[in-house]
Amino acid sequence: MSWADGATRVAVLTGAGTSTDSGIPDYRGPSGVWTRDPALADAFTHRSFLADPAVRARFWQTYLGHAAWQAEPNPAHRALAELEQSGVAVRVLTQNVDGLHQKAGSSPRKVLELHGTMHEVVCTGCGTRTPSEQTLARVAAGDGDPRCLDCGAILKLAVVLFGQHLDAATIGHAERIAAHSQLMLAVGSSLQVEPVASLCAVAVNAGNRLVIVNRDPTPYDDLAVEVIREPIGTALPQICAALAAQVDSGAPTSP
Repeated sequence: MSWADGATRVAVLTGAGTSTDSGIPDYRGPSGVWTRDPALADAFTHRSFLADPAVRARFWQTYLGHAAWQAEPNPAHRALAELEQSGVAVRVLTQNVDGLHQKAGSSPRKVLELHGTMHEVVCTGCGTRTPSEQTLARVAAGDGDPRCLDCGAILKLAVVLFGQHLDAATIGHAERIAAHSQLMLAVGSSLQVEPVASLCAVAVNAGNRLVIVNRDPTPYDDLAVEVIREPIGTALPQICAALAAQVDSGAPTSP
């Protein structure tokens, strides 16, 4: 892992493949959500969600029994939390909405949730945010299209749907992290969803090293100094251990 030498500022872009070992299916893999049911993508399109009560009802039912509610962090999540604790300046830029990085022990302020979180619900009218449990309890009780109790507007999970713009401040923050990190690890992401995938190019254009850990080829493989096809639950702990060992050996780290 010569590409890891001297890397004390590390950005880690994580995608759905990082959470599959926790029992959460990815989206585009052989058993992915969209692969098994392409029509379900309609429920995750912002325009359709807002326009059609039936789409909203299907969306809420999908999340009511989602595997992520019971999921526990896997070795990849824990390895990143341990890397932070070792003293390496690591920031996690995640496309995932499951909160497993924080549950594993990564500092919430060092995890940037690029696509939002499933643990909160936001009102599309007044913007009020509430814990998801409250709305899901209403769905479980038979409310297929829950509305805001304050203003009556449509409620949605605080996740970014297809066709919905990412928060400009969040993506700008992510770009700054990618540009200033000596090493960018892209883990478990198809790197097909923009603008998040382009964070890889931001890192490389700033002169930093890009390493991709993913089962399948990605559009950014040619920019990487290393592409690793090993299972994430094996590869990422090994990478994190190598980076942490540099701290143990006395290599300087950034705050």
